[in-house]
Amino acid sequence: MKRPTFLFILIPTLEIITLLLAGSYIGIGWTVALMFLTGIFGFLFAKRQGIQTLRRAQEQLNRGMMPGEELFNGICILAGAFLLLLPGFISDLAGLILLIPITRKWAKPLITALMWKIMSRSQGTIRIIR
Repeated sequence: MKRPTFLFILIPTLEIITLLLAGSYIGIGWTVALMFLTGIFGFLFAKRQGIQTLRRAQEQLNRGMMPGEELFNGICILAGAFLLLLPGFISDLAGLILLIPITRKWAKPLITALMWKIMSRSQGTIRIIR
């Protein structure tokens, strides 16, 4: 089985297991409340982080600089907000890692290495979808 297919099965399974465990430990009501709170928190925090990132990118553009770092931050913030909106605590943790500036800096080398690995594997294979 290819790795992406395996991950598409494994990750939701782990999310369901953690939700069931949380429901059995803290109750269904608190589990659902936590899921709603992380979604609301994620939206508000991502909005604030996104506005700050957009302002910094505009300042850099006004100075004639390419806002590469801010573009990366913007992509991470968007991905983090998306992950926080998904139901489950594992995706919430991944979303928080991408939203919080300090942990985003720690995750940047891993994300960059992963992107280079994906791009180097697909070099020379251009697929045209019609």
